[in-house]
Amino acid sequence: MRLYLGNKNYSSWSLRAGLLLAQAGIPCETVVLSFSDTGEPESKFRREIFKVTPAGRVPTLVDGEVVVWDSLAIAEYVAERFPEKRLWPEDRAARARARSLCAEMHSGFMGVRNDFPMNIEFVSPEIGPRVLAEKPQTRADLMRLDALISGELARSGGPMLFGTFGIADAYFAPVASRIRSYGLPVSEATQAWVERIHQLPAMQAWVRDALEEHDWVVFDEPYR
Repeated sequence: MRLYLGNKNYSSWSLRAGLLLAQAGIPCETVVLSFSDTGEPESKFRREIFKVTPAGRVPTLVDGEVVVWDSLAIAEYVAERFPEKRLWPEDRAARARARSLCAEMHSGFMGVRNDFPMNIEFVSPEIGPRVLAEKPQTRADLMRLDALISGELARSGGPMLFGTFGIADAYFAPVASRIRSYGLPVSEATQAWVERIHQLPAMQAWVRDALEEHDWVVFDEPYR
């Protein structure tokens, strides 16, 4: 299998798919395409990704003749392809909640997304409280995220959202990165989960790669 990703420093959608496959131990070649020239009609990003999928977006997974784009579709595909990895909870009710969490993350929380773009290299914890004081919708987003994470940890007993690492943890990993980068205030339970996510070997490897990119994208640097 081959997984096409965007910049590891910035691409939250890529992190979801990349972390899931790596932490689950699913063999996969990765191809990182830079966002730095995406605005150009003949950019390398566009040339390379359109060779793979007319959707023109990352992440995209290629498995033989099968092409899967969109991080949630990739998660569902690898869960079916590798059932022994138990990427969704085995319990039906827990599995339904995990899918609901991922679906809500997939389509919501635009305040947090827009005001706190993922930027692993950028750490400025004074920014979060300042922005939250001015943005009630973003505060509401963060409170909802905190409630989802801490609620599932209380229900499962941890250490991950549904006990062991799975799709939901990979899907919320960009939130963990944002909480750390911008000093976003969350409950003790959520903060402890953030630290455990960053201790995962696959997350540590992703962060190392992100810090070595030095490939700045102005759009994702609103606070510099």
